[in-house]
Amino acid sequence: VQLQASGGGLVQPGGSLRLSCAASGPIFSINGMGWYRQAPGNLRELVASVSSGGTTNYGDSVKGRFTISRDNAKNMVYLQMNSLKPEDTAVYYCNADVLTPLDKVRFSGPRPYWGQETLVTVSS
Repeated sequence: VQLQASGGGLVQPGGSLRLSCAASGPIFSINGMGWYRQAPGNLRELVASVSSGGTTNYGDSVKGRFTISRDNAKNMVYLQMNSLKPEDTAVYYCNADVLTPLDKVRFSGPRPYWGQETLVTVSS
């Protein structure tokens, strides 16, 4: 299973960016999907998550500015980031809890997979 993230870049404060992440490979089903970020000197933190049923959860610092969504048919998760601030500057990672066909046969639970880092820089 691979997660491929895209959409990072440089944006001015107050601007917007949209991150996308596509999961591919032997996928039976995907439970939660989400975005995390890590700024220099900080721990990785949850930005937003969305369950398979569409229930969303946001970190306090992004509530009202970021929107997470997913396309279950395409195994994709998106993060729309509006009103970006310099403190949003970080490396962003997508995450998905994936059940592979082999996990299903083995009665194993879903396992977390991570996408590669995508850098978001908010600066004038």
